[in-house]
Amino acid sequence: MPLHPKIKAEIIKAHMRSEGDTGSAEVQIALLTRRIEDLTEHFKTHKHDHHSRRGLLKLVGQRRRLLDYLKRKDVGRYRDIIGKLRIRK
Repeated sequence: MPLHPKIKAEIIKAHMRSEGDTGSAEVQIALLTRRIEDLTEHFKTHKHDHHSRRGLLKLVGQRRRLLDYLKRKDVGRYRDIIGKLRIRK
């Protein structure tokens, strides 16, 4: 299920690096994190939805690759995004 356009716009606005930025790694990671959180809530009531679980695993892998890329390119930006989204300890 896609994100509501208002929610998506708020996430983009909160994580964009410059005006009109919709594709930076930070924005993509934030959008993926929101979708992952929504699916995680979905699985609390639909434990046997294995088709959606596969999609969740794909999203987690995609976010992991983006985080690895960001960590390689700019450690400061990596630390900022994981701090904002609280996705690491």
